[in-house]
Parts: sequence; structure tokens; C-alpha cells
Amino acid sequence: MAQKDNSDIGQMPFERAIEELESIVKRLEEGKVPLEESVAIYERGEALKRRCEDLLRQAEARVEKITLDAAGKPTGSEPLDVE
Repeated sequence: MAQKDNSDIGQMPFERAIEELESIVKRLEEGKVPLEESVAIYERGEALKRRCEDLLRQAEARVEKITLDAAGKPTGSEPLDVE
């Protein structure tokens, strides 16, 4: 894997970010990466992890709970209480 800067991560979709993060974890677990490259890909992995967390938080914020009236008919929605 060529060393990359992290400027592309901010626009990366979740699926691509998690795929690359999994690849980095696998490479680090194998232990066959030189120290300098290990540090660089670890830092990229941290940035990818933050990107995934941000995207998940955004998705959670968009999830809404459908509210029903006494007859069971939908009346609207309200934010989902995630706690």
C-alpha cells in the first residue's frame, strides 16, 4: 500500500472507509510491515475510524421513530431516543 495522506478520508463513504480500515488492521496484525510504514498506516487507520464514527453518528441522528395515534395510524415522527 502506497503511503497516502489523509485528505481523501473526509469525503470517503462509510463502506469504503471501513473496508480500508479492516485492511489496515489485518496488515498490522500480520506484523510484516516495517516500523515506519506501520506508524503511517496506523495514523491513517485512526483517521478512518474517526470518519466511520462520524458517519454512524450522522446516520443515528437521521433515524426517526414513527409516532402512532390511538388507532395505530402514523401521525408523524420524532427523533429516536438512542439512549
